[in-house]
Amino acid sequence: MDKIFSRMGDGSALWLTPEELRHELRSGMEDAADMGKIPPLSEDELEHLYDICADPRKVVTVKPGNEVVHSFDAGTLKFPLRGGLPIDRLGTVLAHERAMCSDTFEMGHVDYSFKPVKAIISEERQAMEQVQLNATMPVYYGAMPNLGLYTKPDGPIDNWSELLPKGMLNEALAAQEEAMEMAIRDICYVAEAMHESGADGINFDTVGASGDADVLASLKAAEQLKKAFPEMHIEMGMAGEFVLGMHGRLEYDGVRLAGLYSHQQLKVAEKAGVDIFGPVINSKSSKSTPWNIARSCTFVKACTEIASIPIHPNAGMGVGGVPVTSTAPVDAISRASVALIEIGKADGL
Repeated sequence: MDKIFSRMGDGSALWLTPEELRHELRSGMEDAADMGKIPPLSEDELEHLYDICADPRKVVTVKPGNEVVHSFDAGTLKFPLRGGLPIDRLGTVLAHERAMCSDTFEMGHVDYSFKPVKAIISEERQAMEQVQLNATMPVYYGAMPNLGLYTKPDGPIDNWSELLPKGMLNEALAAQEEAMEMAIRDICYVAEAMHESGADGINFDTVGASGDADVLASLKAAEQLKKAFPEMHIEMGMAGEFVLGMHGRLEYDGVRLAGLYSHQQLKVAEKAGVDIFGPVINSKSSKSTPWNIARSCTFVKACTEIASIPIHPNAGMGVGGVPVTSTAPVDAISRASVALIEIGKADGL
């Protein structure tokens, strides 16, 4: 019997029989349904997913009419840093617009967090103005909340990751709350400045990387910005499929943040005024790519079915069913993308 070429979650090659592929897809779906307490995919959706993953072509794509828009995170960092190309940020933007036909793009600084950007905001505003004068597509400005930068030695606050193992619980909780207030001020300061400089939107990237205080800082900042600038467009991309309870007691609008899965994160983001939500489903390197894709589709579908705003799941470099690799194999990322759109019903990627 001919076997189907696939991959493991670390990108290594894998060959599966049709029965093994169906088992992997069902197992990944069941894991998501159990973990998130969400509905599983239908039998028809599983069969459609099988057809996508079993397609013998190296690259697969959506059916005509199912195309979606793309947004980016760390957009202007990919060519010069990850690709090693001698090109500046304006060149990167125009290359994506005029050669790669990108729908939107994002400008960010090499130190991709709101705190360090605050110190160089004048230069960043000039760069954004230059980009806007040359680009036609919408260009966002993006950065991470990154509460970790507010701890010593980079910041003034004691590190809660060091306080917690010492049993200094109250001090660790207070440190996170103090860092959160500093982050809110910095996010709003940078976002307002970039908005005034012509940015078509602000992208809060990797929200929750430092736990629930990181998420609450982003939600409060989004709320404040939308009240001051209702026309400001805010995209929020998460750091993981559930919120780490580094603090554990923080709430937004009466909802405890620790432990929220993607479909629950979506609802608090909507309340804060976020315009596009980017769920993150973590890929497991020890599982197959079909297992990871089925799992991601199950989580994303749970978001799209209840969303009142567009859903742009993160797809690449170890999330959204894509293998945990710096440069994703095109066969894997194309299958993950098609599945998230046609089965997860994503509005964009």
